[in-house]
Amino acid sequence: QVQLVESGGGLVQPGGSLRLSCVASGFTFSNAVMRWYRQAPGKERELVATINQLSATTVSLDSVKGRFTISRDNGKRTVYLQMNSLKPEDTAVYYCYALGFGSWGQGTQVTVSS
Repeated sequence: QVQLVESGGGLVQPGGSLRLSCVASGFTFSNAVMRWYRQAPGKERELVATINQLSATTVSLDSVKGRFTISRDNGKRTVYLQMNSLKPEDTAVYYCYALGFGSWGQGTQVTVSS
């Protein structure tokens, strides 16, 4: 059974940083392409970043390029999203996703506000 458990969200002031974590189980993590998505209130879920099996990364959202970094630790079965210089428009629920497995975690709320 595929499980993804996100953590690390919270309330942060503009300009602050957070690191999100997603622990995976139920599949061979090192073989999986992993993604982070986000969904803001009233908006569709959007792809933030992708990391493949060789740790090559792609940031899909122009608005976060240069501020967000995706990484992985296969030994810990964990994918991370380092978020720096956070802005109020980054407020959303953030989800990780294992490409091809069709399962979502519960998400972690990120709120950027003064």
